Amino acid sequence: MTESDVLTHLATCIDPNTGRDFIKDKSIKRVVIDGADVTVEVVVGYPAKSQYDTLRQIVMQHLRGLPDVNKVAVTVSHKVVSHAVQRGVKLKHGIKNIIAVASGKGGVGKSTTAVNLALALSAEGANVGILDADIYGPSQPLMLGITGRPESADGKTLEPMEAHGIQAMSIGFLIDTDTPMVWRGPMVTQALEQLLSDTNWRDLDYLVIDMPPGTGDIQLTLAQKVPVTGAVIVTTPQEIAVMDARKGLKMFEKVGIPIVGIVENMSTHVCSNCGHVEAIFGEGGAKAMCRDYNTPFLGGLPLDGKIREQADSGRPTVVADPDGQVAKIYLEIARKVAIFVAQKSEDHTSKFPTIKVVS
Repeated sequence: MTESDVLTHLATCIDPNTGRDFIKDKSIKRVVIDGADVTVEVVVGYPAKSQYDTLRQIVMQHLRGLPDVNKVAVTVSHKVVSHAVQRGVKLKHGIKNIIAVASGKGGVGKSTTAVNLALALSAEGANVGILDADIYGPSQPLMLGITGRPESADGKTLEPMEAHGIQAMSIGFLIDTDTPMVWRGPMVTQALEQLLSDTNWRDLDYLVIDMPPGTGDIQLTLAQKVPVTGAVIVTTPQEIAVMDARKGLKMFEKVGIPIVGIVENMSTHVCSNCGHVEAIFGEGGAKAMCRDYNTPFLGGLPLDGKIREQADSGRPTVVADPDGQVAKIYLEIARKVAIFVAQKSEDHTSKFPTIKVVS
């Protein structure tokens, strides 16, 4: 038995999360053969703490199918790397991947989805930050339960605030709660750029950007100047929401930002008294949109008062009820997002040396 035999055998071992074999995903990092004993190191490209045991058992069981094998040992871990962004835009220092969470209109649960996505990625072992890009209506300070002002060690840059294990920045940390932002477009886009670039993000695997609704100045600035790995579109089943979500999706496509997939909020309502399930806002809107644009459906979330209560209390669902059914949906959505990113081309620009021509 040789290393080549082991690798050939593992070419038929499928990662149930990606649907691809571990060899194709380049997840097998080390194979050690000692007589009839085999040790394999598996490193997946997406955060997967909750999946380690499952993946370990799958690989071990598969390796036991090799002839003349005695002992099998498998270790599983993950490593997130930087991936390609839109052409002509450079990566930001301290941030490997940026995920924009957007919607065509307000009131569809975009900010709740963004914060729970960030917390779910963190729960799976990633280093995560969230940037509240809604300058006019920042909501992340409330949802994360953060009060106070960010510190500045040098008077020029800001240290991110922290809650529930993730880093955060928002204009809401810098102004009073009741202060309206009466700013024109150029000031708003400049504020967004400063919040992103002047925050000392610390080695983030993912920065989730909670976008304002619509397709205006901030969205265009994001597309032209911010290195976005992919965009998640949030909608409800209601046709008027889906109609606006389609506009948001097309905007990202036009500026070269890949669509990770679509999340449908308020898919169904389950009566807390009798258990009756009703599609209050219609049904099938997001899935129809996915079919029309050949875009993945990431998941559907119920219209549940607890989701709102938990976000308003500063403890979103993923941390308030980590073992609940809704938290599991957010974790599945986060895993799909991370896998989408992992399967993109890697960005190698940071590995190239700086070339200077001296005359």
